[in-house]
Amino acid sequence: MTTSTPGIASAKNTAPAVLVLEDGRTFRGRAYGAVGETFGEAVFNTGMTGYQETLTDPSYHRQVVVMTAPHIGNTGVNHEDDESRRIWVAGYVVRDPSRVRSNWRSRHTLDEELAAQGVVGISGIDTRALTRHLRERGAMRVGIFSGEAVADEQSLLSRVRSAPEMTGADLSAEVATAETYVVPAIGTKRFTVAAIDLGIKGMTPHRMAERGIEVHVLPATATADDVYAVQPDGVFLSNGPGDPATADLTVVRAVLERGTPLFGICFGNQLLGRALGFGTYKLKYGHRGINQPVQDRSTGKVEVTAHNHGFAVDAPLDRVSDTPFGRVKVSHVCLNDNVVEGLQLLDRPAFSVQYHPEAAAGPHDAAYLFDRFVSLMEDQRA
Repeated sequence: MTTSTPGIASAKNTAPAVLVLEDGRTFRGRAYGAVGETFGEAVFNTGMTGYQETLTDPSYHRQVVVMTAPHIGNTGVNHEDDESRRIWVAGYVVRDPSRVRSNWRSRHTLDEELAAQGVVGISGIDTRALTRHLRERGAMRVGIFSGEAVADEQSLLSRVRSAPEMTGADLSAEVATAETYVVPAIGTKRFTVAAIDLGIKGMTPHRMAERGIEVHVLPATATADDVYAVQPDGVFLSNGPGDPATADLTVVRAVLERGTPLFGICFGNQLLGRALGFGTYKLKYGHRGINQPVQDRSTGKVEVTAHNHGFAVDAPLDRVSDTPFGRVKVSHVCLNDNVVEGLQLLDRPAFSVQYHPEAAAGPHDAAYLFDRFVSLMEDQRA
């Protein structure tokens, strides 16, 4: 839902810009990236680094991302850290964009890259005040307007309120691969995994490849026959955007019925939860950033983890639940708000987490989860 003029970089651009929230609050600043207009869901990211990975994470499709760290763009943009084929955020909000890029891998400034890809942004606003507003009122629809698009705020507000909401949005197929591709194992091949792309990040199959796994990345529309055509030792459900209540659970249930080792993250965790009979619900403002504390309840260890989700699984924390596929427990919990951050089946080889263990852009606390997936496949083979 973005209209823009690609190629206009805001570092030297003094075009006025305004951010309009659906509850009527506005913030005025300067254009950043492309000049034009865009609509999406306003969310905030608490990471102090890793903006390139954030921008190219498909889970941010149709979201306008507010960066809580004040200085963004310091290291420019390189050709190595993209997590997908393009920038997915609908819009970008920063306080103080860096005037100089400084990194030996840098190829462009951040706003040059935003402009080249037609991403409309705004700079020079009080992102702390905006973040506090979203924490109090919740994530909501938003529009960014710059250049000639800046007009009467009341007319802009009506356009924001006519934009689609995230609740009920079915977006995975819009960001997933159209064709299956293979990421070969690094070194000796030990296992084959069918990874269903619901918005997968590039580092995820790489982390599996490092462990001797040949990863077949399948479209979001893959059927159970497609999954088992690659003769997988395990099945992986990726992260992705949108409302999990809109997703088809046929493949997930088929994998559970056959007892194939299953590992899901983020959106994949929500799909596993729904397949087990739990509901999902929209969080007030979600978890987004690379500094979220999660406890592994099996060890008591607290991990600092990377998150990007606005929905969560509604499962009981205080007991083991009976499901059509056996017993399941909540394996991980967020220490900020007690949101379910992981599920583990006790009678079948399946588990999931609500966060991102691939560590792009970090941290690395959750890398052991890929080893846990390998152990499930080893046990199944034995």
